[in-house]
Amino acid sequence: MKAARQATVDEVLSSAEVCKQYPLFRNPQALAELRWRGTGPDYIKTHPGRSGRVYYRRSAIERWLDERTVSGGAAA
Repeated sequence: MKAARQATVDEVLSSAEVCKQYPLFRNPQALAELRWRGTGPDYIKTHPGRSGRVYYRRSAIERWLDERTVSGGAAA
């Protein structure tokens, strides 16, 4: 008997939802600046140019935060 594979769904969040759930990101403009600088979390853009909406996978936000987490006592 084969083991059932359970698909995991990676939640997709708007910029406003990211800011609401992760207070580290003060507001959508702060996220936009991180995108512009190329230093923010990976994101999804629905259309090229200014008319495209931007979304974030929860896993991308979590990964970005994990990459910046410093263990106690470690050199910053």
